[in-house]
Amino acid sequence: MKINRNYLRLEDSYLFASIAQKVGEYKAAHPEKDVIRLGIGDVTLPLGAPVVEALGRAVKEMGEAETFRGYGDYEGYAFLRKAIVGYYGEKNVRVDESEVFVSEGAKSDIANILDLFDADNKVLIPDPVYPVYVDTNVMAGREILYMNGHEGNRFLPMPDADTQGDIIYICSPNNPTGAVYSKAQLKAWVDYANERGAVILFDAAYEAFVNDPELPTSIYQIEGAATCAVEICSFSKTAGFTGVRCGYTVVPHALIREGAELNSLWLRRQSTKFNGVSYITQRGAEAVFSQAGRQWVREAVGYYMENARIIADAMEELGVWYCGGKNSPYIWLKCPKAMSSWEYFDYLLNGVNVVGTPGEGFGKNGAGFFRLTAFGDVNQVKEAVRRIKEKN
Repeated sequence: MKINRNYLRLEDSYLFASIAQKVGEYKAAHPEKDVIRLGIGDVTLPLGAPVVEALGRAVKEMGEAETFRGYGDYEGYAFLRKAIVGYYGEKNVRVDESEVFVSEGAKSDIANILDLFDADNKVLIPDPVYPVYVDTNVMAGREILYMNGHEGNRFLPMPDADTQGDIIYICSPNNPTGAVYSKAQLKAWVDYANERGAVILFDAAYEAFVNDPELPTSIYQIEGAATCAVEICSFSKTAGFTGVRCGYTVVPHALIREGAELNSLWLRRQSTKFNGVSYITQRGAEAVFSQAGRQWVREAVGYYMENARIIADAMEELGVWYCGGKNSPYIWLKCPKAMSSWEYFDYLLNGVNVVGTPGEGFGKNGAGFFRLTAFGDVNQVKEAVRRIKEKN
């Protein structure tokens, strides 16, 4: 028996586990301190009434013989996939129901979609980056190449003559930097992928936070994307489903590599390794796209974006360089006083009892940068900002 030794190449501790340990140790030593968490991007608002009502109705259905449901379709119930297709239609994007696959969340699909690709493929990942992109490919033993995001390109790296990659990860709005690609920038990536025969894995988990109508919220708003891109989305941040778990992935029929439709391969993979998301959860997700659900999502997103504005305004007042916060719930700031990311983490935790995320945890290009999230109570955000401004 041999283990997958690629797991031994992983970092010893997951970023957020390290943060939780540090915060736990601090609170144990200082139980009287009020620690405000602006680190992990978990939502704080409760589920909206339209979703709760839909979940409740579904639970009752499951308790009656006439409406009980067993196994559902591997790709998700038709009622939810139809709602998702309608949502894309509002973006002027044509998606077929057979191209939509419902899952338990974007994180799972980001990892599982790799089953479709040979381990010899080179992976191109932005730096800084959401750790799951890196770790899942390390587990598979793939060669990882990095595209450098930095202050000079506002953390939006672009392809050039030296760029290589068969599997390309793009997250826009980006986690952790909050940076958002323009249509012209995404077009350059789409053209690169089509010319090379690469596949873009487009993480659109934060698309609902884009306020600027000129900025794309789907890779399929870019001409040519259907032949090179898979889009992965989530209800977690837009609809508060972090504890409910639901997302979806779009795999176009036009996306063909080595004579095979990735759509067919993904369906085969899902039907073998996945039994679908619960009927109850999918009914709740369907309600997100109802008129009342859409209104609630707008209000929830608006609440978090007001928090982002409060933090961004404070950075401007302090003269701190940052990006994000305008079309994203993340504010990516340059650590003041030339501090390292972990030095600034300790500085905030011990000095003003505010928790953020050190940029170094997202890659070497995150050194000297720091992430704050808008997923918090507005009064706590205001208090955290007050403390930071007073300390600085």
